[in-house]
Amino acid sequence: MNLLSVTVENYRCFSSPERIEFSDLTTFVGKNDVGKSTILECLEIFFNSAAVKMQALDSCVHCTGDTVSITCEFSNLPDSLSLDAGAETSLESEYLVSANGTLIVEKAFDCSKATPTVEVFAHALHPSAEGVENLLDLKEKELQALIKSKGLDVSLKGNPQMRKAIWGNVANLKLDVRRINLSKAKEDGKKILPQIELNLPIFALFQSDRKSQDSDGEVQNPMRGAISAAIAEVRAEINQIQGKVEERVTEIAQRTHLALQEIDSNLASELTPEFTPPTLGKWSGLFSINLKTDHGIPLNKRGSGVRRLVLVSFFRAEAERRLSTESHRGVIYAVEEPETAQHPNNQKMLIEAFKSLSGDSDCQVILTTHSPGFAADLPVDSIRYVVKRDDGCSNVNAGTDVFGEVAEALGVTPDSRVKVIVCVEGPTDIDALCCLSECASQEHAHVPNLRTDSRVAFIVLGGSTLKHWVSKNYLQGLGRPEVHIYDNDVPKYQDSVEEVNARDDRSWATTTLKLEIENYLHSDAIRDAFGFDLNVLDNLNEQGKGVPSIFGELYAKSQGYSNPLKDQNSKKKLAEFAFPKMSYARLVERDPDGEMVGYFRRIGELLD
Repeated sequence: MNLLSVTVENYRCFSSPERIEFSDLTTFVGKNDVGKSTILECLEIFFNSAAVKMQALDSCVHCTGDTVSITCEFSNLPDSLSLDAGAETSLESEYLVSANGTLIVEKAFDCSKATPTVEVFAHALHPSAEGVENLLDLKEKELQALIKSKGLDVSLKGNPQMRKAIWGNVANLKLDVRRINLSKAKEDGKKILPQIELNLPIFALFQSDRKSQDSDGEVQNPMRGAISAAIAEVRAEINQIQGKVEERVTEIAQRTHLALQEIDSNLASELTPEFTPPTLGKWSGLFSINLKTDHGIPLNKRGSGVRRLVLVSFFRAEAERRLSTESHRGVIYAVEEPETAQHPNNQKMLIEAFKSLSGDSDCQVILTTHSPGFAADLPVDSIRYVVKRDDGCSNVNAGTDVFGEVAEALGVTPDSRVKVIVCVEGPTDIDALCCLSECASQEHAHVPNLRTDSRVAFIVLGGSTLKHWVSKNYLQGLGRPEVHIYDNDVPKYQDSVEEVNARDDRSWATTTLKLEIENYLHSDAIRDAFGFDLNVLDNLNEQGKGVPSIFGELYAKSQGYSNPLKDQNSKKKLAEFAFPKMSYARLVERDPDGEMVGYFRRIGELLD
């Protein structure tokens, strides 16, 4: 499952219901004490209640009620749920999804008690027609009686099949949005909640507050996340163990019942065990891990900067590991202020690791940050601005209308030295053009090195970062000429090219003659970087595949991965490792007509 949103009500600084949307990578920005950490902690309470638990004083002081509500919405739902052996069903079949086909789960905490209690609800488009509105609470015999009374197939076996037949026999189910209590449900209804929890994403919270004891969460959490992921991946084996235990317990209960009847047949007509298997979270709690460094020194005894480097290494390693698995449970990594105690180079590595992880379809990353340098390189569509109102409560805002406030709060400002704005499609195009201009500038005096020339600013038109948005937002009003260089693989870009070239402000635009920027790579550069051969063509190969797609297959094979890299991750690896291996001689061999050098010369003319 993927987390689409969380709605928080009456929790700390969030009074009225506040709906917060999530993407693959989501970043919360704001001043101190506005509620950034509160959002991450309410998610920890929803998923785990381990690192953070709901407390009696957590209800908002600006509200009169004692009920705190945390509601999460999910997409990418499981195809089936197993309520009993042979009793397969689905959330859709049980009418437990919303009108949009999503799963909405609310956890309501009663904070009037010293130790808050919780009830779990599903907000779903559920039948409300009389007689079929509570089928999830009916026992097998009651469903069989209902089947018989309606003249349906009495040979139907399994509660899910009987419910499906009964609902299917009603002309108007009167579907309505209902708040269904899953924690107090009866019969199959009470079996659905554990099945839902089995499919929820693993949530791993990395808090910024560092503890002094040996079980320092900063050290333990990455390993706890690894343990949870490993437990999730052997779920089939765990289910088999639980099935054996349940079978044995049922057998013992049956024998006990027989022995009881021999003593006195009137004592109990039946003795049925209700088996509640442990959640995956409880399985994870059975394991712990200690890390030691050189000379047997425990990692938690090292400096804070070194301990935080565990995060850098963990996320980089996890990004690679997840590429090698065919199927896995979703994971959400929530990290508070990942830039803490880190050198800028390590911050950049973290950002790239987060982007790579969030590119995986089953992985989401949530961040908070105060650092302008860190935030400047994050995608603008990932940013959520948390602000406190005059009444002391908080709101979370998103969209381009808040980026000015974000930039001001962080101190991200444009560079006044910029004379030319170069517009490209994605961040990897920046790396590629910088590498190619760097080697070309060594042979041509009037070719600028785009990597080091502070007079050039890049704007990523697809997936812009905050830094690039700030530059674009401010520099547009400064009358700087723009250079647009697009790949040749999207025909609609030609309209933008013509529009830019029609200006009279010295701006110009072009599409590359080859299909993509990766088609200008030399095969020797790829071999030097990765150790395998890739025949780089100017366009698609005979199978209709481009360089990133071909590379993704070859790289996965070389690393023993089950699945090829996605094009996005292929482009990142080629930009990071292959383009730096380009020399001027290799560029000339791949671009004998001097197309790229011509672009760089024209940029140089604008600078002069």
